[in-house]
Amino acid sequence: MDIAASTVQRTSSPPTGRTATDGRLAASAGASLAVEGVDLRFGGIHALRGVSFTAAPSRITAVIGPNGAGKTSVFNTISGFYRPTAGRVVLDGQDITAVPVHQRASRGLARTFQNIALFHGLSVLENIKLGGHHTMRAGLLQSLAHTRAARDEELALRDEVERRVIDFLQIDHLRHRPVEALSYGLQKRVELARALAMRPRVLLLDEPVAGMNREETEDMARFILDVQEEWGVTVLLVEHDMGMVMDISSHVVVLNFGEVIASGTPSQVRSHPGVIQAYLGADEEMS
Repeated sequence: MDIAASTVQRTSSPPTGRTATDGRLAASAGASLAVEGVDLRFGGIHALRGVSFTAAPSRITAVIGPNGAGKTSVFNTISGFYRPTAGRVVLDGQDITAVPVHQRASRGLARTFQNIALFHGLSVLENIKLGGHHTMRAGLLQSLAHTRAARDEELALRDEVERRVIDFLQIDHLRHRPVEALSYGLQKRVELARALAMRPRVLLLDEPVAGMNREETEDMARFILDVQEEWGVTVLLVEHDMGMVMDISSHVVVLNFGEVIASGTPSQVRSHPGVIQAYLGADEEMS
C-alpha cells in the first residue's frame, strides 16, 4: 500500500484555517527524544535489554517488531508509566527518567493509546479540550467557583481548539456530537486531536491505525504527515501496518525480544536479514 503517493501530494501552503504555526497550540519546533541503554525488568522477566535509539526533531520515527518484542514497554517507559531498571530517557537534552507522568506533558510530551481512551458521555469538543487543561493557570478552586479569570481562560482554550485542532483534523462538523456515536476511525481522530491540544513537541502514537480500514488508514497517515510537516512536531509511533510505516517514516527502529536488532531508513530496514527473520522466519524481503 503506497500511502505516501496518496497522501503527500498536498499544496505548497496549507489550506486556509489549517495553519498551526501562528497559534499558541503550535509547537515552535519538535524536540529530540533519546532512549539510552534502557533495561526493564518485571521480576524474572527481562522486557527490555539495553534499548537505545533517537527520534530526530520534527521527523517521524517508527518502532516496529513482532508481538511481544517490547514496543509497548518502550512507550510506557518514555511516558513514565514504567521506571527503567537501568538507562535513561532524554527529552531535548534533559533527563526525564524520574519526571512524573503528569509533568512530562508540560515538557511537551503527548501520547495516544492503542485502545481508545475517550470519555463517553462527553462531546468531541469536550474530550479534546481535556488535552489542553494542563496548560491553564486557573487552579481547581477558581475553576469550581467559575471566576472571571477561569471563564476567560476556558473560552480562550475552546477558541484555540476549535480554530486550530478541530479545523486542522477536519472534524468541525462533529464537535458537538458525543464521542460514543462516532465511528471507530473518527474516535481515533478525536484521540489524536486531544493529544494535539496538549501542544506537544513530541507526539507518541501507539498503533494509530490499528483496526482501521484502508480509507481510514490513509486519512490518518495524511494527518500524521501534516502534524509533522506543518506543525514541526516530532512523531514517534508504534505500528503493525508495515505499508504505512515504510511510507511515512524517516527512521525505523526494530525490536525483537526486548532488543534493538536494526535501525535505519525504511529501505535499509526492509531488507535487513535480522528483520526478515524476526518477522517471517524466512530469507525473503518484507513487503
